[in-house]
Amino acid sequence: MRKIIHVDCDCFYAAIEMRDDPQLAGKPLAVGGAADRRGVVATCNYEARAWGIRSAMPMGQALKLCPDLKVVKPRMDAYKAVSREIHGIFREFTEIIEPLSLDEAYLDVTDSAHFAGSATRIAKEIRRRVSQELHITVSAGVAPNKFLAKIASDWRKPDGLFVITPDQVDEFVAVLPVSKLHGVGKVTADKLGRLGISTCADLREWNKLALVREFGSFGERLWSLARGIDERALQTDSRRQSVSVENTYDEDIPNLAMCLKRLPELLEQLETRMARLDSSYKPDKPFVKIKFHDFSQTTLEQAGARRDLHSYQQLLSAAFARGNKPVRLLGVGVRLLDMRGRHEQLELFAP
Repeated sequence: MRKIIHVDCDCFYAAIEMRDDPQLAGKPLAVGGAADRRGVVATCNYEARAWGIRSAMPMGQALKLCPDLKVVKPRMDAYKAVSREIHGIFREFTEIIEPLSLDEAYLDVTDSAHFAGSATRIAKEIRRRVSQELHITVSAGVAPNKFLAKIASDWRKPDGLFVITPDQVDEFVAVLPVSKLHGVGKVTADKLGRLGISTCADLREWNKLALVREFGSFGERLWSLARGIDERALQTDSRRQSVSVENTYDEDIPNLAMCLKRLPELLEQLETRMARLDSSYKPDKPFVKIKFHDFSQTTLEQAGARRDLHSYQQLLSAAFARGNKPVRLLGVGVRLLDMRGRHEQLELFAP
């Protein structure tokens, strides 16, 4: 039986800002872009959340909800430095770490010799060390797998610890809303609801074949999660999977023709970033990303397509057709193949 810890910092960016400037503590605070530059909330403290402010909200809307909201610009160098220190603490207990972002990670402590192998005591010590040395708080979840550990870390936020032992898994998962399952978004949750499935106990009444018929290959995943089964290993290799550039515009782009005019500049920036990659990466599928004026967004990629202007024009046109409304953000990118250990097949004829 594995022992997995999920560690999640509490309002990370805001916590560092309050730590470094104590005058911000106890006041509604948001970290993000300026409202007059169409900025959005990167994160906010719990005082701001009490006003209904949340991450990814337009800053202008946040200020309408809370006129006294204090807004500070992100200091990514400071956040990265703290993240490195937190990971240094992690590595004192295990080398099997899967970082999800600057402020969130999985740890596999199954074979850790610390605290006689107690994952709960390791999690307590990590929380204590981060609080004592870095003066911010983290929440942690302990469970036999990644799926449950992530749910557990959110159970007693902020500054909390929740443990799901192996013999508690069945009972805990049975009453869990299906919306909490890994990979279940709004569309899938709505479909499950129409089928009369609101909890994992409801989901367990469906056999695997029936779920596959309704949800395709994801149906088998649903069958496993409803029983608390998640065999995913931690992904400890933080190699790039893509490279991209994107731009949020001060004014909405009104139509497709104007969007297409923005492509050459974005592709030039993309090529600059591609040139920085080492030879162990190979460009694969090109993709485009669009965020419309109402904050709905779509991403479209195509296998086998070239990375030239014409190919990106076709992708952008198809992606724009999904919304057909003014655009606030455009992005272009390339999925990457990791060529380490691979033997690339040479083409018979040069292109």
